[in-house]
Amino acid sequence: MAEIRAFRGIRPAAGKEADIAALPYDVYNREEARKAVEGRPLSFLRIDRAETQLPEDTDIYAPEVYQKAKELLWGMVEDGNFVQDSAPCYYLYELTMNGRSQTGIVACASIDDYRNGVIKKHENTRREKEEDRVRHVDTCDAQTGPIFLAYRNQENLKKLVAEVKEGQALFDFTSEDEIRHRGWKIADAAKISAIYEAFHQMDALYIADGHHRAASAVRVGVKRREEHPGYTGEEEFNYFLSVIFPDDELMIMDYNRVVRDLNGLTAEEFQGEIKKVFDVEPLDKAEHPKRKGQVTLFLADQWYLLTLKPEYANSDPVEGLDVSVLQKQILEPVLGIRDPKTDKRIDFVGGIRGLSELERRVHTDMKAAFAMYPTSIGELFAVADAGLLMPPKSTWFEPKLRSGLFIHALR
Repeated sequence: MAEIRAFRGIRPAAGKEADIAALPYDVYNREEARKAVEGRPLSFLRIDRAETQLPEDTDIYAPEVYQKAKELLWGMVEDGNFVQDSAPCYYLYELTMNGRSQTGIVACASIDDYRNGVIKKHENTRREKEEDRVRHVDTCDAQTGPIFLAYRNQENLKKLVAEVKEGQALFDFTSEDEIRHRGWKIADAAKISAIYEAFHQMDALYIADGHHRAASAVRVGVKRREEHPGYTGEEEFNYFLSVIFPDDELMIMDYNRVVRDLNGLTAEEFQGEIKKVFDVEPLDKAEHPKRKGQVTLFLADQWYLLTLKPEYANSDPVEGLDVSVLQKQILEPVLGIRDPKTDKRIDFVGGIRGLSELERRVHTDMKAAFAMYPTSIGELFAVADAGLLMPPKSTWFEPKLRSGLFIHALR
């Protein structure tokens, strides 16, 4: 059963939320991060990417970067830009994009639930990417970036969340990308007990986004257990910061593919190979695929609708994913792209960028673009329940959770 507990959240002082909140650290490269914090002295990105506060030639993994992050974080606590609640609470975090809202419960999840499979994953992680966040969390003595979890909707939790949202919000602001962010604190003992019991009845939670942050938080917890052999299990390092959303409120966007060349084929020859697997229909304009089993292709200034032939459909949770079919039937055998994680001839474009970005890439540095039908949350659950892993870049969640609105101290 899932162990989801309340915690003494560190959060922005009233009125500081919009100035502090920042997109996740990993959506920026080094140059973008440095530019993003210009003129924003309270931006949490300064803490998540503390190299932006050091000389430009500083190694981003140098010990002084993590020490700078710690100094900035606890300095903002000491000067009152952050406050910490005196007793454990749950919180709500609502994000609204284009009129659609999703509300998650902010809480701490158990590292043991991650290790024993109650918290299920669907992606592999890379050790080198984990290492950066391990050092960041361990040095800062705090988890600063929440893990995005999902659960199968429960009506009792939905009703409780709605009741809380009738009260006064902790914060309410709209970020520069037109996403509205609202938050509430749940300090009532009866509501805290009801939330705890509701999660305790669940046999599974799912990582939607943040696999590397989750793996890093767990590694820090395990490290601290080794450093404190007399631990009781109640220490904060046994839990990690999460925002947990009901599955029926989540939106997964398409995660699209662009390829640099056609592996020596002409456009006509490439289409001939595609027609062995897909029915191909020219389109009058750029369009997204309308259902599972469809892909739209931009090639030689023309959009095409590709519909998978029935004999290539697959009921396997992983092999049946559209991204798997495209990889196994076209990208690998026709274009020679065997490992999309490492092959420099393929790139990935999140659906938030739109079809115009696919056209732009083909007109600049790429040869063809594939617009995918989004992987569903049901497909994600099915893969995770089977103990399997999705291909790289299978899901793109929007909107992104802002960092800095809720922090979990390990002290």
